[in-house]
Amino acid sequence: MTLMPAAPRTAEPDMRRHELAAFLRSRRERITPEEVGLPRGRRRRTPGLRREEVAQLSAVGVTWYTWLEQARPIQVSPQVLDALAAALLLDPTERTHLFALAGQADPHPETPCPTVTPALRQLLDQLEPVPAAIQNSRYDFLAYNRTFGRLFCDLDALPREDRNSLWLAFTHDDFRAAVTDLPEVLASLAGKLRAAMAEHLAEPAWKALLHRLETASPEFREIWARHDVVDQSGRTKLIHNARVGLLRLDHTNLWLGPSAGPRLVTYVPVDEASRAGIERLHALALAEEAARHATPDREPAPQERAPQERAAQDEGAFAVA
Repeated sequence: MTLMPAAPRTAEPDMRRHELAAFLRSRRERITPEEVGLPRGRRRRTPGLRREEVAQLSAVGVTWYTWLEQARPIQVSPQVLDALAAALLLDPTERTHLFALAGQADPHPETPCPTVTPALRQLLDQLEPVPAAIQNSRYDFLAYNRTFGRLFCDLDALPREDRNSLWLAFTHDDFRAAVTDLPEVLASLAGKLRAAMAEHLAEPAWKALLHRLETASPEFREIWARHDVVDQSGRTKLIHNARVGLLRLDHTNLWLGPSAGPRLVTYVPVDEASRAGIERLHALALAEEAARHATPDREPAPQERAPQERAAQDEGAFAVA
């Protein structure tokens, strides 16, 4: 039997460049000059914007942008992608797609994850005073209720990129002080991240988190080098909250999809003392929120928004979690 030679396979980076080029052209051609404040002129034959106009709006060179649309093998930074997303009026889903095609992590993941639905946000609020959050497999906190926002530390006071269990456990003093069995928790979190990362090794957001942890924490580097993996089982946790004292809580993960990715995380008190402590913590969170809303002279900062408006970015969707 004669074997036919295999058809040549296009390398993934080359495929990504061509997909990126086609996506940029399609977005450019759908925008009218008037939408971005440019004059139309009399002799416009190009549908939508010209390449030089996109380059002008993005503050990049015309030749460089032309090469990008020609799928040339050039490097594109997250900052330039951010400028292109703004110039091309991309919505959150399109922006996520742009960064995915370019193989870069979004430097400004400001938009709420579209899969954290209003119903899930309402569920978080209705679970109060029980602390509850929605977390992805990368251990980012996508959304949480008031009580959870004060359980380990003040999550609302942190930038979005810091609202991650591993980052907080290895770098944040208040979070670390709340964990009574810190060495065990650090080893467990690193092992869980390694187990989860097996399916996401090439994804920019995962690589960015790993690089950030390795750069910031020698402790993480030492534990990560062990190559331990840990399952996702829940257990009873002893948390020392700076405001209400020691809390004994049952930690449970409720999966929101068919795979071990997005999940609802709850911390249910196991005794009356812990239940009373959680209720006091919830009351404190409510009082702080009321005090902020009673100051009408300024617009609330992003970290001061109501719990139903709080969310973090997970590359735009649960599908990549």
